[in-house]
Amino acid sequence: MKIDVCFTPALYPFYHTADAVVVVVDIFRATTTMCAAFENGVQSMRPVATLGEARAYKWQGWLVGAERNVKRCEFADFGNSPFDYPTDKVLDKKIIFTTTNGTRAITTASEAYRVAVGAFSNLAAVTKYCLHHKHNVIVLCAGYNDRFNIEDSLFGGALVSSLLETGEFETGSDAAVVAYEMWQSQKDDMIGFINRSEHIWRLRANGLEDSVPFCLTLNTTQKVPELVMLGGVLELFPASF
Repeated sequence: MKIDVCFTPALYPFYHTADAVVVVVDIFRATTTMCAAFENGVQSMRPVATLGEARAYKWQGWLVGAERNVKRCEFADFGNSPFDYPTDKVLDKKIIFTTTNGTRAITTASEAYRVAVGAFSNLAAVTKYCLHHKHNVIVLCAGYNDRFNIEDSLFGGALVSSLLETGEFETGSDAAVVAYEMWQSQKDDMIGFINRSEHIWRLRANGLEDSVPFCLTLNTTQKVPELVMLGGVLELFPASF
């Protein structure tokens, strides 16, 4: 089996194969937030691409998490921080979720064999998920406005490394090799490396850097959110494997 890394959604058409497992990652902060919400007891999360869709669900009485350009939207119940979804607010709830980059990447990959949500917080669980399904794997980095970013690509390298160590996978392209080398050279000082990224400065400029250490902490949950088509609607549920 092969593990590959697609650095931005704009490149995904060149990577898409119908029989691949796609692991979508948006470290700062959408996929980390989704993993935290499921760890805290959310029943399901419905990713939508636009604010118009999110508002329409809000008018229908749904709970909504919505963010654009790192800021929580004024109509939303929740933002895009892993700390916005504590158990006392989300246990057994169904939530609509839209973000600048992460939810769009999820819908971009929706026709793959399986679509899972990855983060440093569930790296070990995602590794087990990929081994369970025994298909080629593509890490789809949400990036930022279709551009490369450091943090998602670093996760791509971490998953490449983790799957290569099993002996069941090999790299699928130069992108996977580059991501792997990035991880190997920077894994011992992730925060120092991430401090050079564009997105961490966006978070700091808006007083949102409190979530950065959490987003870079490995294996705080065994939950792997998985995309399911239910009644003609795409929805995330915790995977069983």
